[in-house]
Amino acid sequence: MDWSNVTAEELVDALKEVEWATPPRPLPEFFQKFTTPKTQSKWNARLKCNVYYYRTNYLIILTLMLVIALVRRPLSLVAVIFAALSIGCLNDSFAMSVSEKLTKAIRKISPPLAAKMRPPVSSGTRGRPLKGAVYICGKDRRFFVVGLMSVSVLLWFLSSAIYLIFGSLVLGILLILLHASLRTPNLKARLNSFREEFRAVWRGYSDA
Repeated sequence: MDWSNVTAEELVDALKEVEWATPPRPLPEFFQKFTTPKTQSKWNARLKCNVYYYRTNYLIILTLMLVIALVRRPLSLVAVIFAALSIGCLNDSFAMSVSEKLTKAIRKISPPLAAKMRPPVSSGTRGRPLKGAVYICGKDRRFFVVGLMSVSVLLWFLSSAIYLIFGSLVLGILLILLHASLRTPNLKARLNSFREEFRAVWRGYSDA
């Protein structure tokens, strides 16, 4: 995959579709080799490749920054959990997994209610409609994303920790940008990107 030709929108789409339930990259690999990119195009390609390849590590960094900053404010930690769930629902695999688990749990309590939570008839497998939208318990996932994020913002406001959270997020993002800019992509990262590109193409053929 030529990351220099990948747009930010394509990167976001790839992160939405890729599996996030992968373990983080080992620390020796994460801190293995750092170099300064010689040109802006190489920096741009390296940044996108590392964000895609080390996505789980970067998510852990952001989570740790928030937990450390809010360890003495339980209400704020609950807000972080809601925010993380909201962001997680933007990923297709995570959203479909949440929908599947919720539906199974509700089916044990009320099968008729679970039957009403099926995705629209035009949907494909595991709740992924043919048009590309994703449903959670029969509702568009955007409903859950907005709802969870609204609760998160409300809890942050009630805990008076908005500035603290904002500062922690800014610091975490700066650390991620620094690592992604200086970490030299290794062969595993390049092979991983090629494998994901093949999966995307194969998925496109199977949906056609």
